[in-house]
Amino acid sequence: MKFLDEAKVYIASGAGGNGCVSFRREKFIEFGGPNGGDGGKGGNVVVEAVSGLNTLIDYRYQQHFKAQRGGNGMGKDRAGANGKDVVLKVPAGTQVYEEDGETLIADLTQVGERVTIAKGGNGGFGNAHFKSSTNRAPRHANPGQPSEERTIRLRLKLIADAGLIGLPNAGKSTFLAAVTAAKPKIADYPFTTLHPQLGVVEVDGREFVLADLPGLIEGAHEGTGLGDRFLGHTERCRVLLHLVDGTAEDAGAAYKVVRGELEAYGHGLIEKPEIVALSKADAMTPEAIKTQIAKLKKACKKTPLILSSASGQGVTEVLRELFKVIDKARARAQEQRSDVLSTAQ
Repeated sequence: MKFLDEAKVYIASGAGGNGCVSFRREKFIEFGGPNGGDGGKGGNVVVEAVSGLNTLIDYRYQQHFKAQRGGNGMGKDRAGANGKDVVLKVPAGTQVYEEDGETLIADLTQVGERVTIAKGGNGGFGNAHFKSSTNRAPRHANPGQPSEERTIRLRLKLIADAGLIGLPNAGKSTFLAAVTAAKPKIADYPFTTLHPQLGVVEVDGREFVLADLPGLIEGAHEGTGLGDRFLGHTERCRVLLHLVDGTAEDAGAAYKVVRGELEAYGHGLIEKPEIVALSKADAMTPEAIKTQIAKLKKACKKTPLILSSASGQGVTEVLRELFKVIDKARARAQEQRSDVLSTAQ
């Protein structure tokens, strides 16, 4: 299934049904009076986060959604039927924007969250509604309220605990394949990964979700290579694992390129917790490892880890370091939720 993380959709709620002008005309009833019913309410357009989805591919083939119109009122005090809602099902982590792509309407981060983005029009009153002591036979009714129409943008930001970043060919896909059941494409040329990949990592009897993001190159924030289109998926990650190719000419320079692109992108990525690891240790001599570690340590101001996804060297240690940061982030999130609940009560 193709990965799609952005979609432009036109939506329209249902208009309200018209009220009815009607009078009782039964035989032997001398003064029947008005009995026109009210119109029904138009359907809403709702966006709901559901489980089992991880892409917006459904909205590539259908971009127009219209809720049902409310039924018109009828005689004998019969009200029109309410129109059916239209529900747009999206993966958890989807954001709903106005057509400009900048004004946020809703952010659905939990399965089951729902938001109404276009309300159906109310039905019009029938003439029975206007009957009074001074107006015994009203001959007018209200039309239903019009529908709401708008164009929205859906933008998916994958919800993962940790994100893999680095230059092309840094070993990100190989690492993902080594620690999860995911089967990303692996090859010896740049830009093997064209779309984000997700996998579930298990270490010490616990699990977390790891995302492999397409490689960045210098100038990605200006559209070079695959650009920074997929960097939005790192915004929800609790920690970033920055893999640096140990067989590159200068590991320190490679690290600075990616950090520069994160800073240019903004959105707080540069401040996220980061674990730096020198990859492909199995293809290096001890002297080369020592040299590259020194360059990388000077660039990132911390001692990097050493790993080889092919041989398994250092993989468990890296996963445990990731879990330490994830546990702290989860604890902070739980405290914030508890504070919000206590304040609400």
